[in-house]
Amino acid sequence: MDILQREGKYPLPPKASKTILGVEFSGIVSALGEGSSRKEGDEVFGLAYGGAYAEYIVLDEKMVLPKPKELSWVQAAALPEAWMTAYQALFVEGNFQPGQNALIHAGASGVGIAAIQLALRVGGADKVFTTCGTDEKVKFLQKLGPEDKLHVITYRTQKFDEEIKKVAPGVDQIVDFIGRDYFNQNLSVLRQDGIMILLAFLSGAAVPEGASIAPILGKRLTIKGSTLRSRNADYQGKLLHMFRDNALPKIIGGEMSVEVHEVFPWTKVQEAHEEMEANRNSGKIVLEVTE
Repeated sequence: MDILQREGKYPLPPKASKTILGVEFSGIVSALGEGSSRKEGDEVFGLAYGGAYAEYIVLDEKMVLPKPKELSWVQAAALPEAWMTAYQALFVEGNFQPGQNALIHAGASGVGIAAIQLALRVGGADKVFTTCGTDEKVKFLQKLGPEDKLHVITYRTQKFDEEIKKVAPGVDQIVDFIGRDYFNQNLSVLRQDGIMILLAFLSGAAVPEGASIAPILGKRLTIKGSTLRSRNADYQGKLLHMFRDNALPKIIGGEMSVEVHEVFPWTKVQEAHEEMEANRNSGKIVLEVTE
């Protein structure tokens, strides 16, 4: 998202900063508006429409949560956007239920890592399938769940639809960032009444030539697109509270982990973006603001 906005390719919501990037943060409350329930000095983390790359940010208090003492500043900053997006996809826009199977594409991304763990630890998944591009990322992802429940597929050498059908009749929900290149295979592996949540279209927005709506009708499939940044503060606040109640305790208790690839000082933001553009990261890249 940050890279696309920097390049002028991201459709900004009305409240977004046009010049300062960043949609998630952790920090200390330094000033309050009238009627706020927070206190100066409160340690918080949360979501923003933009501007989180700055030393100070102004936002609606609905979009923050108290930072648990068990989380570092870095962990708290790495959590909001990825984990709220994943939670939203699985349990709000989707309807993931215990005992179901999920397919999470781009497994080593921040959202992917969150979605894998949420499906297993909060959703009670029977099996979670995920895709990634390198052997290093396969090894990284395999530690997120037990071998009998988490199946990691290397898309460069394996066809994910074929691999899934070797061990399961299909999946009940897909979280997809890829779009065009995976569209037909996604429809193939979705089971009756399955749901596909589209969060991005990295391979293109147009459906592939010859794509058929027959599986959508025949299997009563649901295909939904969703973004988080464009939602109003009430929606984002409710989502944060659902996450706080249902998922955050499992992070604090060590059942799920916030994976951070690397921390850069904010003066090296260009290097941080280059690392992300090279697709070397497994987990979040965090900028640390220092005086």
